[in-house]
Amino acid sequence: MVFPRPPEAPVPPPPSAAEPRRRRRRRRERATDAADSGGSGSGTNPAARRELERRRQRIAIIIGAALIAAVFAIVAVGWYREFYQPPRTLAGQIRDVRFTMGDLVDRIRVLQGENRYRGGRVDLSTVPFEYLQEMLQAEILRQAAPGLGFSVTDADIDDALRRRFRPTPPQGQEVDAGQLDQEYANNFARFRTATGLSEEEYRVLVEEDLLGFQLFLYIEAGIPANLEQVEVEWIRLDIDGPVDPDEVRTRLNLEDFATVAADVSAPTPQNYAGPNSYVGWVPPDAFPELDTLLFGNPDRDIEPLPVGEISEPSYTQDGVYIVRKISGLQERPLRSRADINAMDEETLAALTPEQLEELSQEIGIRDLLTQERVDQWFDDQMAQGSADGWLRINFDSEVYAWVADQVQLSAPRLDQPGPPVGGPGFP
Repeated sequence: MVFPRPPEAPVPPPPSAAEPRRRRRRRRERATDAADSGGSGSGTNPAARRELERRRQRIAIIIGAALIAAVFAIVAVGWYREFYQPPRTLAGQIRDVRFTMGDLVDRIRVLQGENRYRGGRVDLSTVPFEYLQEMLQAEILRQAAPGLGFSVTDADIDDALRRRFRPTPPQGQEVDAGQLDQEYANNFARFRTATGLSEEEYRVLVEEDLLGFQLFLYIEAGIPANLEQVEVEWIRLDIDGPVDPDEVRTRLNLEDFATVAADVSAPTPQNYAGPNSYVGWVPPDAFPELDTLLFGNPDRDIEPLPVGEISEPSYTQDGVYIVRKISGLQERPLRSRADINAMDEETLAALTPEQLEELSQEIGIRDLLTQERVDQWFDDQMAQGSADGWLRINFDSEVYAWVADQVQLSAPRLDQPGPPVGGPGFP
């Protein structure tokens, strides 16, 4: 039942159609603000929104800076490991003289340039460590030289350079000395240009050669004039050559040794074997890898090859040897270059070709024996240095690879070997 409204009561305004829309809009704004604030309850606070935006920007800047720093760190570490650290890494040290990997690369480049100029090549599969040893041995000899009575002056180096680069006129021909000096200067300058070496770098190598030659003469003088020796001939085959050593040994059961040797034998290093592979008289230690075969080994109860017998193939570092022993141990003279220098011209002229060949082989065997003792001297010095702590060597596969790469990158590009220079004499 509807009651009438009293006349004094106010009349309510009619409902507005916009009111529901405003409420809906406010609800949407509150929902948006709640979503933007991540439910933090910031609501419609503008300061909270600005703080949130600044926080996001800081996070983005921090992440970007971290990524940039990581990239720079990777580049810096790579540069340090590839370019800065290796050349400064210790390669070896003799007392207070220190050699770095950079020093080793420089030395190999010097020797590489010289070898390429003369038509040789550098084997990077073995050279880096060998040259490190040679560099250390050169310093050992340099430090030991005063105690051994050795010395090399600038005049000695100048003389050696002239022997290497100054032309030697034919005997009896008169040539202007000034012209020879000019040719010497041109040859030496052309050599330095082709190899990229400075005069100082090359003079260091010549000094080391002269000291090494003095050591050679010093040790050679200590070898007795007479030594126990055995007379031998041999057939040498290349390890990877086409000739089968077992087949050669089988042929020797049916054919003459000299005939088979002339057919299959490869040249012996330094030509120690003469015609038909005759070597001659050999003392112990001249060919260490054949010592057990030729002289036996009492400590291991191994008897030497009997006289007249032919050995089975013996594998060594420089080839496969099949040896025939012609005579047993005898004490015999082993002549040297000093013996030749002591001969007068008439005595030398009276020697037959066979006698000259025999003399040449004796000198070659004596030189080989001397070189073995020189190598042993260096080995003893390095062993003593390691034991006493004044020698250090630092060389691993990673550093080896770096050195080889650096040398390969700077290898000289020479189409033709240099002209032959120098005259007789050493070095």
